[in-house]
Amino acid sequence: QVQVVESGGGLVQAGGSLKLSCAVSGTIFSIYAMGWYRQAPGKQRELVAAINNGGATNYADSVKGRFTISSGNAKNTVYLQMNSLKPEDTAVYSCNTDLGPLHRNYWGQGTQVTVSS
Repeated sequence: QVQVVESGGGLVQAGGSLKLSCAVSGTIFSIYAMGWYRQAPGKQRELVAAINNGGATNYADSVKGRFTISSGNAKNTVYLQMNSLKPEDTAVYSCNTDLGPLHRNYWGQGTQVTVSS
């Protein structure tokens, strides 16, 4: 069993900051990558940021320079620091993890981020 738990969402004014956390627990052999996705009402889910087990990161163009993804010391935790938030960042943010050895993906339940103008 694998559990993926997110925390840190909420309501913030435009220009503000939030930090999301995601922790993976359970039977874990290895973690290839972890990432944050978001889905706004009426839109498709999109990748926000991802980090692999080598530390390489990938960001959506819309968040580059504003969001930072990082791993915790235990490597089963990932954070998303979101600065200079905009109303268009409003969405449900979900954490995804790609676990080894078979590249199985697991999702958290999602956390709501709402940015008011």
